Amino acid sequence: MAPMTRSRAQYDGTPGALAVEYYAQRASMGMIITEGTQPSADGQGYLSTPGIYTDAHVAGWKNIANAVHAKGGHLFIQLMHAGRMSHPDNTPHHRAAVAPSAIAPGAGMFTATGMQDIPVPRAMSVEEIQQTVADFAFAARRAIEAGADGVEIHGANAYLVQQFFAPSANTRTDQYGGSIENRARFAIEVATAIAHEIGADRTAIRLSPGMALWGIDEGAQGPALYRYLVSELNKLGLAWLHIAHQGDEPLLADIRRLWTGTLMLNRPGKAREQVGADIASQIADLESYGAMVLANPDFVERIKTNAPLNEARREGFFGGTEKFYTDYPTLSEAPVE
Repeated sequence: MAPMTRSRAQYDGTPGALAVEYYAQRASMGMIITEGTQPSADGQGYLSTPGIYTDAHVAGWKNIANAVHAKGGHLFIQLMHAGRMSHPDNTPHHRAAVAPSAIAPGAGMFTATGMQDIPVPRAMSVEEIQQTVADFAFAARRAIEAGADGVEIHGANAYLVQQFFAPSANTRTDQYGGSIENRARFAIEVATAIAHEIGADRTAIRLSPGMALWGIDEGAQGPALYRYLVSELNKLGLAWLHIAHQGDEPLLADIRRLWTGTLMLNRPGKAREQVGADIASQIADLESYGAMVLANPDFVERIKTNAPLNEARREGFFGGTEKFYTDYPTLSEAPVE
């Protein structure tokens, strides 16, 4: 199960009882990667997203981990620092967002008072970058305390880690900006710190090479950056590398060659008829699925039996109640209206 933000945590970031039911319903996927979960107060971007840095967060996630494990599943908590993709109104301390450089993404964000433009973030000092690396490691330790089987670093989708990759978001002139090696440094330091804290076999990372979203432009050097980054991450012996594929097939082939561990592949919009195709062609070892699993808690059974799939209802993706969250029917239940 691919990570999917659902924005249904309590205001303080603690996941509640509905989240326990939601994840337990999908335990048959075998491996669940949770929604993006902030490693610190400054890491929050959206309203009602969960955290994993307080005792209350740990208690909430422990209920989820226990429920998933009871049904035979495994759980990796995805650690997501939103960076500049944040609004002060959405965060506990109402501080300005932090980012590699003081460059706004040119996008809006939903807040408690409606849509607002995302303001210019504050450029992080080197000391703050190093503290953020430590925050990731601390959150990983807390995830293990909560009973998770591991964590996945969110290095994709225009959030903090990818912001360091992109010259459009990172104009630094110190050791975290400029060259390919410098722009990849933060991601490597985060992965190294977490692997040291909880073990490389419990540490994974998700990347989206070439994703142009919310002002992110990795430029002509983008493919070369990912080749360098993957080769360096490969040295750590991580649990898996998770690629949200954007269509650059030659780069994907190079990543497959450079990465000697387990490669998980997510192709957005992939048709059900193609389930298993990337494993069959040996370009991937694992495939992840998002919206189809969101709408089909018994996705595995439906694929095995060639049963029809429920349609994912976009109006229930973010926020709300159990509607289009925990009420999608299994094959033995009546359709949801």
